[in-house]
Amino acid sequence: MLLTDDLLMHGQRCQRRAFLETYGDRSLKQSSSDYLSKIMGDSRSYRQQVLAHYNAIAPAPMAQYSTPGATHASWESIVQATADLMAQGVEAIVQGQITRWDPSGLIHLASPDLLIKKPGISRFGDWCYVPILVKLGRRPKLEYQLLAVFQAFVLADFQSLWPSKTGLILRDVPALPPKPYWVSLRDRLQPFQELLQNCQQILLQRLEPEVFIARNRCSLCLWLDHCTQVARSSQHLSLLPGVTPKRYNTLKTLGIQNLETLADTAPQILEPLAGFGATVTRQLLQQARSTLAQQPLLHTPPEHLLPQDDPVEFYFDIESQPDLNLVYLNGVLLVQGEQTEFYPFLAESPEAEQTAWTNFLELMARYPHAPIYHFCPYEVDCIRRLGRQFRVPGRTIDRLVYRCIDLHALVTETVTLPIESYALKSIARWLGFHWRQDDVNGAQAICWYSEWLRTNDRSFLDKILIYNEDDCRATYRLKSWLAQFFQDCYDRQPWILPFAATKPTERSA
Repeated sequence: MLLTDDLLMHGQRCQRRAFLETYGDRSLKQSSSDYLSKIMGDSRSYRQQVLAHYNAIAPAPMAQYSTPGATHASWESIVQATADLMAQGVEAIVQGQITRWDPSGLIHLASPDLLIKKPGISRFGDWCYVPILVKLGRRPKLEYQLLAVFQAFVLADFQSLWPSKTGLILRDVPALPPKPYWVSLRDRLQPFQELLQNCQQILLQRLEPEVFIARNRCSLCLWLDHCTQVARSSQHLSLLPGVTPKRYNTLKTLGIQNLETLADTAPQILEPLAGFGATVTRQLLQQARSTLAQQPLLHTPPEHLLPQDDPVEFYFDIESQPDLNLVYLNGVLLVQGEQTEFYPFLAESPEAEQTAWTNFLELMARYPHAPIYHFCPYEVDCIRRLGRQFRVPGRTIDRLVYRCIDLHALVTETVTLPIESYALKSIARWLGFHWRQDDVNGAQAICWYSEWLRTNDRSFLDKILIYNEDDCRATYRLKSWLAQFFQDCYDRQPWILPFAATKPTERSA
């Protein structure tokens, strides 16, 4: 049985994924999204760009490079060819493969992007090699460092000598050829050994780890749908917003492993515990109760009611291309009474970004008192950045920002909803809103814009505009619901409104 670089990295991110990659039913695995395919393609392109700066030799046969799930024959010949090149003492080897036979019965298979010749006494002669890993990331993340240590660990057995160092080449390194970031073997050896032991135990004992849904960690995993179904079937607490792995482990030690038990827990039990406190405890208990009842709950009254009679309202959503540091679409839904109109201020090329931004500012200036509703702080961050980039007077930008109302902040500060995530799609779908295109998100829009730039096929832009308009309309749906919900709560049990007679935009002005 093979323990590869990929499996080890899966195990560092999620032990359950390492198990499923080895023993899971492949029919339950999602197909790769366009965005994930783009990331993998960009990673391959960057790796090729970096490796082109080295006069390195690749082991033959190139056509037999292993992939996840490869057979013994597909990688064994590459390992032998790598050993032959090392025995010849070539200066650099590109995309070789090396092995270590572990006493447990596992075969450790590492695939360093580069093996660089250095002075030293190895089994091949009076020289040795150090491994280098090429990653598209900008930071030397822990998972990259542990993977680099794994390659050094395998290489130590393969050449009968520990390499003096192990390196990472990352995207933010400007030098050509790029200068590696050298990983401290001394600092990372212990966490690596713990990771290796955990992964080996899972693979050898076939221990299926408990499911845990962490949206930021699981979003690109192809097992997400399967794991989410497993979690929902048991009403797993990880589906509850605010339940982190550390908090979940604490709850388990207290015997709190379902919604009913959590909802009935006295606050005094959780508040003194690390990672909880009064605020988190109140939010978790409220979330459990809302989810059990499948009802929204007001937990903190807002300082003002949302106006329902503004003559003009804007709903604003931005699409950007991070790799180009480009805001290519400022989407605006203009609402006047019962009438709505969508304005897509689109940059069809990076050079047109300023024109799209200027046109957006002109529409905002036509209605200087209209509130601008958006979801999350990204839109405000972009307004400030574009203002600096295109030298818009600071006073103009400040006035624009004062009109912005972040509905995500307003929701999370005031209301508990019976949902698994406080993302716009989760909230709006709970409200009954439907996007016209299935399984579309910001990551997909990034892919579409890349394809537009590559192919000049306007259908990609059309899809982006539909998606962005739907985001704006979903934001409109959320604001309308919030305004009515706040009003209904106030009518049932009024609370003090220090700004009750004043609208948010008038206060800002």
